[in-house]
Amino acid sequence: MEIKIKDLCKRFGDQQVLDRLNLDLEKIHSLVIIGPSGGGKSTLLRILAGLEVPESGEVRVNGEKIPSTEEELHEYRKRIGVVFQAYNLFPHLSALKNILLPLEIVQKLEHNKANERAISLLKRFGLYEHKEKYPHQLSGGQQQRVAIVRALALEPKFLLLDEPTSALDPALTKEILEAILELRKDKRDMVLVTHEMSFAREVADCAIFVSDGKIVEMGPPGVIFDNPKTMKLCQFLGGEECEKRNNSPK
Repeated sequence: MEIKIKDLCKRFGDQQVLDRLNLDLEKIHSLVIIGPSGGGKSTLLRILAGLEVPESGEVRVNGEKIPSTEEELHEYRKRIGVVFQAYNLFPHLSALKNILLPLEIVQKLEHNKANERAISLLKRFGLYEHKEKYPHQLSGGQQQRVAIVRALALEPKFLLLDEPTSALDPALTKEILEAILELRKDKRDMVLVTHEMSFAREVADCAIFVSDGKIVEMGPPGVIFDNPKTMKLCQFLGGEECEKRNNSPK
């Protein structure tokens, strides 16, 4: 995956959420975005998803410029998969029908082919026996896995995940992290916003730390998590070394 961002700016009212953000990445499969609440990480992900339009700047993914008109964005969104923290499943449809609906309505896939693809993914992610259950009959972890399967069934160019474990308890969080690691094994192109630092280290090819609307640090996870260069990242990670560094003689 290749991501190139130049001078990206986004405001909400008087708040500057992204401030001339720049990024140039090549030949990665998984990008993890970390940072404090309100720092801009989810807004960046939503721009990559075509769900927010920036005031200025340019974003290219795999050489394709993300468009700015609603008509072009509508077509762009069909080619990517997005998984949110709130699942966004249709409550009146079974797990299987939640997956079939976008395949048949959006992608116009013939029913037998759509069903075959959906069943294969449900089996892979341990959901086949739950295929006829409605969302309220599933655990939070199962609902989130259905949301991941629904996104994968579209065979997207890349996958975007916005804090997919934030609404789950520790046991269910482990369930979802294992599902995402399956995608990692497949070298599936994905961008993940997460607050699970140990998992971020495990899944990322590259990690970026976004704060105050800018990328403060970036690099391989071993570098970002083991040797933060800025006090901002050090404090965010909560390392004991922060105090030592802050109090060390100049």
